[in-house]
Amino acid sequence: MNKYHEILQRILSEGKVQENKKGRLRCLLDERMTLTPADLLDIFEGHGIARKKLKDELRLFMSGERNVEKYREVGITWWDYCGHTLVNSYPTYMEKLPPLIAKINAEKRNSKNYVLFLGATGVESNQTPCLSLVQFQIEEGQLVVSAYQRSSDANLGLPADIYHLYSMARQIDLPLKSITLNLGNVHIYGNNEENTRELLAGVENVKFELNV
Repeated sequence: MNKYHEILQRILSEGKVQENKKGRLRCLLDERMTLTPADLLDIFEGHGIARKKLKDELRLFMSGERNVEKYREVGITWWDYCGHTLVNSYPTYMEKLPPLIAKINAEKRNSKNYVLFLGATGVESNQTPCLSLVQFQIEEGQLVVSAYQRSSDANLGLPADIYHLYSMARQIDLPLKSITLNLGNVHIYGNNEENTRELLAGVENVKFELNV
């Protein structure tokens, strides 16, 4: 069982029940998951991820694209509920990523922490980023990526964020050592619990419901 499926199993078996405006969920608090390149390969081979859509999504984020229609044009429909425009959401912050990556590639300083902050507080938003901070560090010529995620839908958001972080790392001209996710609240919604059990039992093409 890969590390992503392990955390799904732990949420189902150990998670505490909470209620929010989206419904009932089962969650773990303050979890930490460190993934090596071998772990990432294990996850990507053993779990269905919409890689092309996620690549296109990250590309649009990094270009600062806020028009929801542009995402729909490449087959991404999960932002439709936001209306016509993503307000103070991922593109607002991710458009700062290309110059940050260029700076890392130019400097490659072991002593420097390169940080991307997402989701300023106190601003109007129709989708506050769940991924709050990404930090890039260099250790003995290898890239170490650390991220903080305030809230993580384990079925839909978490695998997407893992792939986005991997895609960011691939744009940096250094071998990847690890990606560590610090998860403030990682959860499975009640309407996706049975589907998660099916996934862990080896059922193929399991679909999950978006909770908004």
